[in-house]
Amino acid sequence: MNLRAKSLLKIGVILFIAFFLAYTLAYGIKIGPYQVLPVKKAIKLGLDLQGGIYVLLEAKPKPGETISDEKMNAAREVIWKRVDQLGVAEPIVVRQGTNRIRVELPGVKDSQKALEIIGKTASLEFIGPDQKIILTGNNVSDAKAVYYLNMPVVSLKLDSEGTKKFAEATQKFKGQPIAIVLDGEVISAPIVKEVITNGEAIIEGLSSIDEAAQLAALIRGGALPIDLVQREIRSVGPTLGTDSLAKSLRAGIIGIILVMTFMLIYYRIPGLVADIGLAFYIMLVLITFIALDATLTLPGIAGFILSVGMAVDANVLIFERFKEELRSGKTLKAAMDAGFHKALTTIIDSNLTTIIAALILFYFGTGPIKGFAVTLILGNIISLFTAIVVTRILLVNLINTRLITNKKFFSA
Repeated sequence: MNLRAKSLLKIGVILFIAFFLAYTLAYGIKIGPYQVLPVKKAIKLGLDLQGGIYVLLEAKPKPGETISDEKMNAAREVIWKRVDQLGVAEPIVVRQGTNRIRVELPGVKDSQKALEIIGKTASLEFIGPDQKIILTGNNVSDAKAVYYLNMPVVSLKLDSEGTKKFAEATQKFKGQPIAIVLDGEVISAPIVKEVITNGEAIIEGLSSIDEAAQLAALIRGGALPIDLVQREIRSVGPTLGTDSLAKSLRAGIIGIILVMTFMLIYYRIPGLVADIGLAFYIMLVLITFIALDATLTLPGIAGFILSVGMAVDANVLIFERFKEELRSGKTLKAAMDAGFHKALTTIIDSNLTTIIAALILFYFGTGPIKGFAVTLILGNIISLFTAIVVTRILLVNLINTRLITNKKFFSA
């Protein structure tokens, strides 16, 4: 096989890969037991794009109390358990600074209910007639909402310590009430009719199965080890989130089309090759997002759109060098090799500077800023690959085919 045929084959393979990736991202693909979802279903959206609530909680120490890392971590775990009971897809519960916890709940519609569950103290106690505490919520190993005699109740299962204490208490207070107190309020005070030795009990007096389910979730989550106050609350409706996503995508598409059009008009054949490389870049970024199970946010889209412009920046440097070499009288292949070689140092330097700045943003920034920084870093790394590898392979093999030899198609 001669050089021209090999070059045509390489170009064909690259174009086939591009079309295959584009089809897979647009429509998905299924091969045997393996299935790849289309990008609109595979990529996760942050709460600013699909709606939800953002809550910033701050620890409020009591007089003489010290807020330790241990208490903050325990509080984060309790809130995570409560959020998990809400069934929220991909929630974010992380510490922010030394005394704050950030909670993001994408897709949550009933924000008031979510806030009540997140911030409630949920201090559960079983108190005997002598006003002494028999059990606490820490002795409850499981709690769930069920119907008992057609009435909504919370069914409790106690741990071994709680089972022993409850058996002793029910024997001692048989025929007397044991109060079940939540956050200082008596929610039920059933009369002990028999000794309970199996470690199971129920909470009665609830108005609905939903109330029982919410109480069960609080008990399963446990009590917060410290008091938390809500410092910031943002609620994004699903309509607003959808509108933000649509406008962001529209802006991104318009920006990409303008960049591609400029490259094609100004640089001609190299510009066309750069556009193919840019298409590769966009698809590789989306694939990377899906592979990393990343969550796409508005700042992330901004970082992505910015990185699109920077992706062609490397091509601009290469093509300007390429044009200079052509004007000096070199052949197409010699000019192309010289253009890539002379522009390489500048390309690596500019991208490395951007990556360092993005790393600083990631280290010192909060959630949305981190998303912007991550997208920018990924974009720069992938753009280096597409500019130095994909674009070069296409341009080298296109020149080798000698289908277009007129230098006017390669230089303005």
